[in-house]
Amino acid sequence: MTGDGVNDAPALKRADVGIAVAGATDAARAAADIVLTEEGLSTIILGLEIARVIFARMKSFLTYRIAATLQLLAFFFIAVLAFKPDEYAATTPVPSFDAPNWPSFFSLPVIFLMIITLINDGTLISIGYDNAVPSKYPERWVLPIIFMVAISLGLIACLSSLLLLWWCLSSWQPGSVFQGLGIGGMDYGHIVNVIFLKVAVSDILTLFSSRTAQEFFFQRKPHPVLFGGCVFALCLSTLLSLVWPCSILDNVPVCGLGYGQDRQKIALWVWLYCLVVFIIQDCVKVATWRTIMYFNLFNVNNIVADKASHTEDEQAVLSGDSNTTVVEMQPMINPAPVPAPAGHH
Repeated sequence: MTGDGVNDAPALKRADVGIAVAGATDAARAAADIVLTEEGLSTIILGLEIARVIFARMKSFLTYRIAATLQLLAFFFIAVLAFKPDEYAATTPVPSFDAPNWPSFFSLPVIFLMIITLINDGTLISIGYDNAVPSKYPERWVLPIIFMVAISLGLIACLSSLLLLWWCLSSWQPGSVFQGLGIGGMDYGHIVNVIFLKVAVSDILTLFSSRTAQEFFFQRKPHPVLFGGCVFALCLSTLLSLVWPCSILDNVPVCGLGYGQDRQKIALWVWLYCLVVFIIQDCVKVATWRTIMYFNLFNVNNIVADKASHTEDEQAVLSGDSNTTVVEMQPMINPAPVPAPAGHH
């Protein structure tokens, strides 16, 4: 409801959204929810667009936060319980000087976990500047869909990290994946840094997929601030994995991938692996979205029953056993321009 006079004040007060236009009386301004300071109603449309852009950024934030948390928690929970490095060392030709370094369970040093968390959170802040696209329909929270999409992203990242960990621990076995690729067996300190690099890179790349909703990651250009933050985080993670000095942290051997003959190539291999996983991850996300939209789960397509018969046949409409008219909500932004009054330019 829009208005400018004293007689409009009761309607502005009663309306869901009361808008006092420019030049409105004090009574109308006091009763309204929104007060326009300039002539024209285009500000209302702009306000809707900005609000929906903010909402889209919030959904991207939640999707990424859930996916990244799921990858970290699920990966380390499963890795601690399922993988016993000392058993791999006992059954494979691990060099005698390195075998005592293989612990009874897999873990990353606390400092590595802190670095991953800080880099991810610092990068995530830049999503507030992202080039989000406003929805054509009124926004609403549908948390089950956000969880479904986030789980699909986190699940692929988690499974790929577990697979890489298994390849690393079995790298000394004849016929293993690393032996076939020519990488050969890996010291345990290098294995720890490989997993650190994989988890850090996968987490950051997940942000590019989670920000585009049902679209592929390349269909929407990221904001330079977001892109620059991600590039910095990726470079920092890679640099740390290469130059971290060989030492013992929290009783866990660590050694940078830059130390050792031909170990620098492992970082490049991990990067290629992360990129392949990212493409698969993005395809799974799009497939999840299209499945949700195809079956209209949680009414994601904003299909509403015709108002005249909705109350009477609501249950029949929901069950699909009714001939009740169903219409699709029309976009509420970018309306047709209103022609200016004659004599005005």
